[in-house]
Amino acid sequence: MIGWLYRLCDTARHRARLRRWNAEQATGRRGEDLAHRYLERRGFTIVARNYRPPSGAGEIDLVAWHSGTLVFVEVKSRTTDDFGSPLRNVDQEKRTALLRAARHYARRAGVPWERVRFDLLSVVFSEPPAITHFPDAIAPIQTL
Repeated sequence: MIGWLYRLCDTARHRARLRRWNAEQATGRRGEDLAHRYLERRGFTIVARNYRPPSGAGEIDLVAWHSGTLVFVEVKSRTTDDFGSPLRNVDQEKRTALLRAARHYARRAGVPWERVRFDLLSVVFSEPPAITHFPDAIAPIQTL
């Protein structure tokens, strides 16, 4: 019932972002908004968005708690899936940057590395948007 209100707000927010940002940035942020709500409906508690360590090395789209585990979520968004899954863009360089940023966040939060998980979320803006969640998609490397 409230879904139409969310879609209306998402559309208005997206149009406002398009006036300030390029289309790729606005689409990415819209995907993060949808991913945020998707995860909250599934029992995740979002504690940070777009986290960057002071060194500037990497960015984590969403940081959440789920069942006693600190979850770092990378969100990939596309307007269509004509060129394959958005997850194809998570290459080794991106994984390394994610791991560095996550290690900094976990250390700062006092969370042992054994209680950390990396999820990927794919958002394709079909009608309605298709969201696919890949839990534990990146193996946390012990040393970087």
